[in-house]
Amino acid sequence: MAESGNPNSVTDAGVGALSARTGVRGAFLNVKINAAGFADKAFVDDVLARGEALEARALALEDEVMGIVNSKIV
Repeated sequence: MAESGNPNSVTDAGVGALSARTGVRGAFLNVKINAAGFADKAFVDDVLARGEALEARALALEDEVMGIVNSKIV
């Protein structure tokens, strides 16, 4: 939507990207605190590694969307 949506709504796409990133990071915080209660270290390591990858992807996508948004409003 940031690229081809209504130009007047481009900032809404930015807010959506920020909100999605916040949701992912918040969910991963919950995963991390809950993972501390598991004794299976291999399981915890796997879950945390996958969570870190998802968090990194969310941050990269946020950066991409915000780059588009800022290019259209600045």
